[in-house]
Amino acid sequence: MISYNDESIFVANHTYGTWRPQKGWKKPLYITKAEGVYFYDDDNNKYMDLSSQLMCSNLGHGNKKVAEAICEQAKKIPYIAPSYICDITVKTIESLLTVVPAELDQFFFSPSGTEANEAAILMLRQYMSPKYKIISRYRSYHGATTGGINLTGDPRRWFIEPANKIPGVIFAPDAYCYRCSFGMEYPNCGIACAKYIDYMIKEEGNVAAIFVEPVVGTNGIIVPPDGYLQLLRKIADENGVLLIVDEVMSGWFRTGKWFAFQHWDIIPDIITTAKGCSSAYTPVGITITRSEIKDFFNDRFFPHGHTYSGHPLTLSAIPATIDEYIKLEKSGIIKRVSIYLEKKLKELKTRHVSIGDVRGIGHFWAIEIVKNRKTKEPFNTKEDKALMKPLMTDKIAGEAFKLGVYINTWYNHFTIAPPLIITEKEIDKAVSVLDEVLKIADNNVKGG
Repeated sequence: MISYNDESIFVANHTYGTWRPQKGWKKPLYITKAEGVYFYDDDNNKYMDLSSQLMCSNLGHGNKKVAEAICEQAKKIPYIAPSYICDITVKTIESLLTVVPAELDQFFFSPSGTEANEAAILMLRQYMSPKYKIISRYRSYHGATTGGINLTGDPRRWFIEPANKIPGVIFAPDAYCYRCSFGMEYPNCGIACAKYIDYMIKEEGNVAAIFVEPVVGTNGIIVPPDGYLQLLRKIADENGVLLIVDEVMSGWFRTGKWFAFQHWDIIPDIITTAKGCSSAYTPVGITITRSEIKDFFNDRFFPHGHTYSGHPLTLSAIPATIDEYIKLEKSGIIKRVSIYLEKKLKELKTRHVSIGDVRGIGHFWAIEIVKNRKTKEPFNTKEDKALMKPLMTDKIAGEAFKLGVYINTWYNHFTIAPPLIITEKEIDKAVSVLDEVLKIADNNVKGG
């Protein structure tokens, strides 16, 4: 048996590390076990998963019902081509129809969230032709493939331009009240960020769709002000464009409801989702549309597909995961603990001068750190991230990891998105670690 370091070096020498210079991919941590809200390395060090890995392990680790469903399917029919169906295809669709809005009842299955977005791009550009432009936002992430990364506003898009640039993607201001693009304050702003999208549509011409994360994920856990999504729905209808919501990260009770858009009582034209639909136990994405979009292709060639579309093994996790969400919701733990989580995170702000903003909803929160609360000067910027400069968030998260808490970071904030099974006691433990490590940023502020 080779040693831990040899194993890590071996893997790093023969694989690509994601979203990083490869010289930094040297000794990935060797994980041997994951259970509940924890995962363990080969030295039996225990880490609380305060971000559900990549904001996807919503049910936590080691859920027996979901694992058993996958195993049973593997014994029965592990794979069949997408031109066929089997029992799990029927069961999955039946389960999904109980949780999605009645107006959206057509499903396309793919292997990931980015591919769910790719399918949406293909569908909307066919359906809305000759209109083809898509309005996205600067603080957004929609995937790593060509279509998804072109819709993405964060700096990862910069690296693929201009070679993989696709035409017709334009970016709108964000509903980012803490750093308003217009220098205004809600509600006196009149939701100018949404109204500007109406202006863009009218001035651009040929706009086919507005494509948004209802609650922004990686790029800040930005919860829109009340009225924003309702206004986008109204603008889309008045201008004859589609409203598409990317619920890859914000769906599946991450915000306290099946889908984030349900907090604002709107119905989109297309939903894309992944991650929590299987609690990341299998790699699966779903593009969900109104029936009119499928009807459009009745006498037209639908130019899309995957070898793994509707893969039985990936689908097998979905009905079991939905059943587990229903149980959790009925138990009351999701609502109860989300209220407690909000309280404890907001208390942190009162104790740390480096915290500029605490924002979120449900089990989906961001702590944004700043050098100066008054000026909101950040410790780091998008450019710092793109130039691979040392980040204050990474430094703090590294210290938290040494103390047994894993936190996902971006260039100016931490993503607090624990599994839905987390308890108040476990939140107390995580917050105590955050309390300690945030002193690093406090010691580097320029003023209150």
